[in-house]
Amino acid sequence: MPSGEFAPSASMMDTLTRPANTILSCLPEVDWQRLRPLLSLVNLPSGQSLHEAGSRFQHVYFPLRGIVALHGLIENGDSSVLSLVGHEGLVGVSSFMGGQSTTSHATVLLAGTFLRMRAVDLLQEFEHSTPLLHVLLRYTQALITQMAQTSVCNRHHTVENAFSRFLLLCLDRTADKELLLTHDKVATLLGVRRVGVSEAAKRLERLGLIRYSRGHIQLLDRTGLEQSTCECYKVIKTEYDRLLPNLMAQ
Repeated sequence: MPSGEFAPSASMMDTLTRPANTILSCLPEVDWQRLRPLLSLVNLPSGQSLHEAGSRFQHVYFPLRGIVALHGLIENGDSSVLSLVGHEGLVGVSSFMGGQSTTSHATVLLAGTFLRMRAVDLLQEFEHSTPLLHVLLRYTQALITQMAQTSVCNRHHTVENAFSRFLLLCLDRTADKELLLTHDKVATLLGVRRVGVSEAAKRLERLGLIRYSRGHIQLLDRTGLEQSTCECYKVIKTEYDRLLPNLMAQ
């Protein structure tokens, strides 16, 4: 078990019925019951590495509460976020797409509870369960959209736009309305200077959209935040809603 990971008792897993994960909740009951014995419930802390670039997936993770950042890393140590995964999806799409590895890293951004499954078991189920195959492919298409639009946004829009988009995507992927994120962490994930994130946060705070204090970012006005950002957030959300209709309703 990776350092910092806590596995709850078997009795906790026994009490789990339909999990708060969109992919799993979309499955017919018979498919869910077949997957259930293959899953284990784990708590993962912020900063926990789930996968390194180039390595083969040993496990995949279905977040129930918590967010994972998929990010690219270059030789000098700089990185930027490619996509975020929360209760709408899973970490480890390469395990069933034929690549078995990926060039991105997966790190827990916000601590939470996850369902873990062996990658070989997911691949076997993917090949034999039509409902699971369909929902995983639709999720993968939505994830690709998020990655592509994130790249466009980071290249063509302001730090404030990128910061607002990032906050909205985080809030869509967790039940919490307060994010435990420092300006340094956000700047690293967006691949920008810390001062740019601080200035963007101050402006959003002056507009009454968020409140920031000692690494706590609290949402005050979601509608206003959506209106203040660029079109990239809407593009991503629209595609997720189209492909996974239950996603944002959770």
